[in-house]
Amino acid sequence: MTWATIATWRMSYEGVQTASKMLQEGKSSGDAVEKLINQVEAYPYYKSVGYGGLPNEEGIVEMDAAFMDGDTLAQGAVGGIQNVKHAVSVARSLSQQHYNSFRVGAGATKYALLHGFEITNMLTERAKARWQKQLQEQQSRNLSAYNGHDTVGAITLDNNNSMAVATSTSGLFMKKAGRIGDSPLSGSGFYVDSEIGGAAATGLGEDIMKGCLSYEIVQKMGAGQSPQQACDQAVYSFVHKLKKRYGKAGEFSLIALNNKGEWGVATNVEFTFSIASEQQKPQILIAHPAQQQTTKIEPVTQDWLDAYEKRIKAPLE
Repeated sequence: MTWATIATWRMSYEGVQTASKMLQEGKSSGDAVEKLINQVEAYPYYKSVGYGGLPNEEGIVEMDAAFMDGDTLAQGAVGGIQNVKHAVSVARSLSQQHYNSFRVGAGATKYALLHGFEITNMLTERAKARWQKQLQEQQSRNLSAYNGHDTVGAITLDNNNSMAVATSTSGLFMKKAGRIGDSPLSGSGFYVDSEIGGAAATGLGEDIMKGCLSYEIVQKMGAGQSPQQACDQAVYSFVHKLKKRYGKAGEFSLIALNNKGEWGVATNVEFTFSIASEQQKPQILIAHPAQQQTTKIEPVTQDWLDAYEKRIKAPLE
């Protein structure tokens, strides 16, 4: 028996610590991954997820989230849900339903209201101020609206060899109303099969969903590749294909975990992620694309961590 968890970005670290304690205590992979994501969703300084997440062009926070059970393959997802503190918990609840398990917009919000999920105004004063500043800069300097799209995605393995995956995001900053990215889409933003492993994505959803990379990585692991081999082959070959055939490729990164507790990561940008397992204490690592379609991975420095904390909490000018 072994347990492990991996999640995208520095913002998941505290959630990974919480999930690792739960997994050590024998809690289920589903409970651990939900609690991990909940912790990110509740923190107001993470501007791409949950409370304090950056809004669409109309100033409304629309959130996407998903949950998948690797034992049963049951999935639930929400897109464009509003005023709900924990979108991933709504997605998990929906995964228990055979029909109507993916709800969007008003239908998703209504489901959350009727089933007692915590309702709150998700637009913090800080996020509102950032939105107003962006509007002014677009008008005065003709800047691109789209400059933030980080998803928290996490995979867990528990001591019963059960796995789960979940995602949550407020999506692309200044997106058009109703826009949905890859995060709630099975096979693109996430996928898990307890007999093999799981994967999750973060980055520009419009490009991630062109490749169904999460599903592809799981299939490669099922064919015998290690999580790192599967990530490297799936991600870098797709980046090449997208640039050749579509003309460009946005930023994206993927994480993977197999049912042995081994993990892998591939990215086309600088990318941080958090891990913990029976063999590894919770840790933040940083990845970069390297030569010959491989990934360079190393621990983050204290200087990097200090700069990160200063940046996310800096007063808005």
